[in-house]
Order: sequence, then C-alpha cells, then structure tokens
Amino acid sequence: MGESVKSAEIAFFGGSFTAIDRNYMISLLEVAHKAVKKYGFIGIRCSTRPDKIDEEVLTILKRYSVSSIELGAQSMSDKVLFLNDRGHSSEDVVKASALIKSFGFELGLQMMTGLYGSSFEDDIITAEKLIAIHPATVRIYPTITLENTRLADLYRAGEYTPPSLEDTVSLCAKLISMFEDKDIRVIRVGLHATDEITDKRVAGPYHPAFKELCMSASLLTEVKEILLSRQKGSYIINCSPKLTSAIIGQRRSNILELEVLGYYIKVVPDKTTERFVICS
Repeated sequence: MGESVKSAEIAFFGGSFTAIDRNYMISLLEVAHKAVKKYGFIGIRCSTRPDKIDEEVLTILKRYSVSSIELGAQSMSDKVLFLNDRGHSSEDVVKASALIKSFGFELGLQMMTGLYGSSFEDDIITAEKLIAIHPATVRIYPTITLENTRLADLYRAGEYTPPSLEDTVSLCAKLISMFEDKDIRVIRVGLHATDEITDKRVAGPYHPAFKELCMSASLLTEVKEILLSRQKGSYIINCSPKLTSAIIGQRRSNILELEVLGYYIKVVPDKTTERFVICS
C-alpha cells in the first residue's frame, strides 16, 4: 500500500462485531492491532448493533487500536424497529452513541430507507434524529428484499410494497444534502454489488451506481434552481471533472430534462473548479 497505509483503517464489517464470541473477537483484534503497529494504519474500524455496546467492550476495543465504531441504527422510529424485529430501540442508539463518543472513538451511524412499516416522512425524521447525535460519518442503505426472508414473504403477501428506484433516489439525494449541510460525511449510499444481491434479490430499489444516481438528482436540483432564475437559452457548466458524469446524468437524463425546460447545456470539465459554475 505504500504511503497510503497511513490514511487507511483495517475494518471488520458484515456483522455485529461486538456481538460475536468475545474470545474470537479479541483474537481478531490482536492480529489487526499488530498490523496497525507494524504498518502504520490509522487504526481499526468496526460495525455493530446499538444494544451490543457497553463500557466493558469499549475498553477492550480501545486497548486494541480501534479508532472508529459504526452503529446499525437503521431507523429512529420505534414502531419501524419493532415491525422489523431489530431487537433494539431508538434510545439504545442515542445511549450507545453517547458512550462511544465519551470514549473518544469516531462515531459512524448507518440508516436504512424503505423498511417495512416506514414512510418517506419516517426516513426524514430518522435522518434528523441521527443528525442531532452529531456522528462523524453516516451510511445510507435502501432496503433490498432478498429471497428466503420474512420481508420476501410480506412482499409476496402484498403487505410490504418497496418504494420505487426513482422515489428512493429522490429521498436519498435529500438525505445526503441534509447530512452534508451539517458537515457529516456520507461515506456510503447503496449496497455493494454482490452475488447475493444478484442471485437473491426479490424486490427493492437496487442499482449498481446508486450513489451516482443520487448525486445526479441532487446536482440537477441545484442547477435547476439557478437556471430557472435566468432566461431560457444555451449555457455552459464548468465543473469539477469528478462531477461531470453526475451533472450530465445517466444516458444524458439531466441534459434532456433541462432541454424540456428550454435550457441547452454543455458540460465542460474544469480542474480549477471545485464544484460547478454556470456561464452564459
């Protein structure tokens, strides 16, 4: 990894790290801790459940170079948590977050949109309550229904209707803006492409480039707000190269939507531009 090791963490994901057998957890930490000391990693990051955090486990994590802890909050609606058999409450999220921060760890929170029994309004309220906790980072995961799950049974019985991809993109674009406006880093939006999702997905708003769709929707809203105050016609958008494809939209969707409104756009990558500037 060269010098990049100094800006990287070793991460334990894919489950509730502090809920596994304690001796097994410590054996994993011992190996990772040695690697942190030997190679110069920032530290160790892990994810877990809000109800699997206490002073004893945090003391152990501190001892072994853990620097960041992420909690799977999923929702801050107790009704939604109950309906989805989460086994913890919103208050557990608040208490665990406070305890993690008191030990000096970087706090990350994870939320899910479109859960069984949830609504657009519930998801917005969840984001607002997570913002009030002041985490350093968040991850946003739209709910995907997989085969051989209770959610799949509810879906087939007509008791659960997942939101559309379009509605979920619109919601998550708003959530990203809410978090970023409060200087909370959004480090993941949407699930990684895996064989399990490909082979077992029954329903749900999945897209392999989901975050880019959200960024594109958010940027389109910003561009519209600026252009609608100007005369219809042709404009050039000078933008950071990393935002070029998001501003254009998949299959030029943003450009085409703006053309319908009477605005004809040419997007020009510009390394000297931090975000974008609209020129006549």
